[in-house]
Amino acid sequence: MKTKLSDISATAIAPVIWGSTYLVTTEFLPGFSPMAVAMLRALPAGLLLMMIVRELPTGIWWLRAFVLGALNIAIFLSMLFVAAYRLPGGVAGTVLSAQPLIVVFLASFLLSSPVRASTIIGALVGMGGVALLVLTPSAALDAIGIVAGLAGATSMALGSILARKWRSPVSPLTFTAWQLTAGGLLLLPVVLIAGVPIPVPTVSNLLGLAWLGLIGAAFTYALWFRGIGRLSPSVVSSLLFLSPLTAVLLGWGFLGQTLTLLQFAGIALVIGSIWLSQRTNG
Repeated sequence: MKTKLSDISATAIAPVIWGSTYLVTTEFLPGFSPMAVAMLRALPAGLLLMMIVRELPTGIWWLRAFVLGALNIAIFLSMLFVAAYRLPGGVAGTVLSAQPLIVVFLASFLLSSPVRASTIIGALVGMGGVALLVLTPSAALDAIGIVAGLAGATSMALGSILARKWRSPVSPLTFTAWQLTAGGLLLLPVVLIAGVPIPVPTVSNLLGLAWLGLIGAAFTYALWFRGIGRLSPSVVSSLLFLSPLTAVLLGWGFLGQTLTLLQFAGIALVIGSIWLSQRTNG
């Protein structure tokens, strides 16, 4: 039990840090395009890790590295930003929070994992908690944005399940290096073809990119893929609810945003959802 608690705690660090993405991007990278940030977040971190681990994929793992890099990095981030552009932040966050629910059914199909009613209830409660945390009464819906958000959630859900199914033969750090590099390389032509401008970075910009790349990508994805290898998919995916929770708390702590009673209720639901998932799938 002690080992599992340490695995859960280590894996939870990743979505908590991912929750800082909005704050860091808006405060340190205001002049950067989201697609440029996505590429600059993945590719330099991946190449740096490749220089550290000095281990290339072999055989079928070349294909698998690019498939996983596409699902977990390139497609996920691209769809995430399409949703962010077309939807209010609260709507986008709520749509993306469907990922744990998607994982439940994909894990059943690809890994023959049991579908428990309590797991589905926990995922729905978590989505409700996220909705209370981030939705506003004036939030507008956009069909393309919603489809993009669901596509992004499905992409990373599938990538997480396949990472579990294929069982990487290398360390989590090397596995992360492969995927970040592959995902960054897939994003690079998108940025170049679209003519996305990349401003000359200031010291503040470099600090933001260093946080998003070294901490928010290299470090966190290594923890995330380590957790995928040791914990059930439902346990890992439920921890993603910590990301919007962290984003709201950082906005309250650093940007002077206020918390309403509904948001406090959302916090309680998110925490309850995570607890239920750990208890059910433990």
